[in-house]
Amino acid sequence: MNKIDFLTRRNFIKGLGATGVVFAAPSMATAIAADGIHWDEQVEMAIIGSGFAGLAAGIEAIKHGCKAVTIYEKMAVYGGNSAINGGLFAAPNTPLQQQKGINDSVDIMVADQLKSGRGVADEKLLRHIASHARDALQMTIDAGAEYYPYLQQLGGHSVPRTYQTKVSCGAGITQPLLHECRKVGVTLQNRSKFEGFILTKEGAVAGIRIRYPYYFEDENSGNIVNIRASKGVLVATGGFAQNVNLRMAQDPTLTAEVGCTNAKGATGEAMLEMFRLGAVPVHLAYIQSGPWASPDEGGFGYVSNYAIFNFPHSIAVNCLTGKRFMNEIADRKTRADAELACRDAAGKPLPPIMITSYAHAKEHPTCEKVLKYGVGWKFDSLQAIAKRFNIPLQPLQQQVDEYNAYVKAGDDKQFGKSMAKAKDMYIAAPYTVVRLWPKVHYCQGGVQVNANAEVLDSNTGKAIKGLYAAGEVCGGIHGVSRLGSCSIPECMVMGMTAARSMMGA
Repeated sequence: MNKIDFLTRRNFIKGLGATGVVFAAPSMATAIAADGIHWDEQVEMAIIGSGFAGLAAGIEAIKHGCKAVTIYEKMAVYGGNSAINGGLFAAPNTPLQQQKGINDSVDIMVADQLKSGRGVADEKLLRHIASHARDALQMTIDAGAEYYPYLQQLGGHSVPRTYQTKVSCGAGITQPLLHECRKVGVTLQNRSKFEGFILTKEGAVAGIRIRYPYYFEDENSGNIVNIRASKGVLVATGGFAQNVNLRMAQDPTLTAEVGCTNAKGATGEAMLEMFRLGAVPVHLAYIQSGPWASPDEGGFGYVSNYAIFNFPHSIAVNCLTGKRFMNEIADRKTRADAELACRDAAGKPLPPIMITSYAHAKEHPTCEKVLKYGVGWKFDSLQAIAKRFNIPLQPLQQQVDEYNAYVKAGDDKQFGKSMAKAKDMYIAAPYTVVRLWPKVHYCQGGVQVNANAEVLDSNTGKAIKGLYAAGEVCGGIHGVSRLGSCSIPECMVMGMTAARSMMGA
């Protein structure tokens, strides 16, 4: 830090609150001075959070000679929010793309992300991540992650570049990385809640305070342990989507009644503490909702991956009109906004439906569970669909006929959807149907970092010595809207980057 002392930085945060940012974390962390402190433990590298970023950083640190790296996890189970995400990994110039003759590059992937970011994404960081995404993908494969032998083309991506784990969730990556961490000598400690930074008199981060053993939402559980980190501290704690007060301060429409795909621990207190130190807050109001979520199940559920797979060869229909209302593979924000606009005559939410031919839907392993658990349904006719969801039949029949003509022609004249993944895939009986409604999924806002994963100081623009961040806790990288399947490469590449920076590699 610069000449501004810590108390002044607290005033800086108060200033933020005065401009509309209300910090209402469940339990606020605080920083203390290192002078005269008793160190209970000493490591070279302390990592807070055991998701994609933290696990990748631990492995990379050992690879570059770190002798003592510990990952601290607040919850009882490792993996954090990463373990329950969709397990979708986008990268350019991959072996599967080469095998299938797909022309892709770092430039093409970055261009797709900049378009989705609507002019305010960080091109330098996006380029850094895309340039190293294949290395991160290889780390997961080397650790034992298994992917389907095909690529998906998610909304906003101009070419197929997304790998899908065989278990259809992020645990297909976090579990192998967790195993690899243990194998190479990374220390892992769960039930360890971050309580604040320990600072040198010059303002550098010298260590952290951890409450251990911590039981979630019991703020008096455990004892405080002071941990010295000689090479640095990496904050990899994820976003704040479960902190309803904080997200409502950014977007008042994201009330407690709006569903969320995140784990309960995604409350953002470590991010708030970095703001106290002077970190630059970026894009906090850009909170993304997933357009593939269902109102008929909690969390990420089964429908999300089912919908992501099926959107390219399905139609989304407004139940009020019987007509399509969006490009089913547009970027997430475009689709989420279009779904939220689906209302009944009184203006109340009317979740739209996605119609898919069962012959195509069953190709994804989640189809069986969607039907089994009653969050999706199978129908033999459009009449039955119209009756179930109170849709006008004639417009619905006309819409299906019109869309099938687009499939035949390879040209969607209605919404300009790319029909490359819909070739010869007509909407025909029997059908499967799921309901759609966005859920809060990803925070594009957080602290600003540079291409070394160093956290930047709002007063000087320089790095706060000893402090690094990676993953969703960082802000400004994706701009207004993050493309699907770009979170895992971001988390892993920036986690690996932080480890290399701390080790001087």
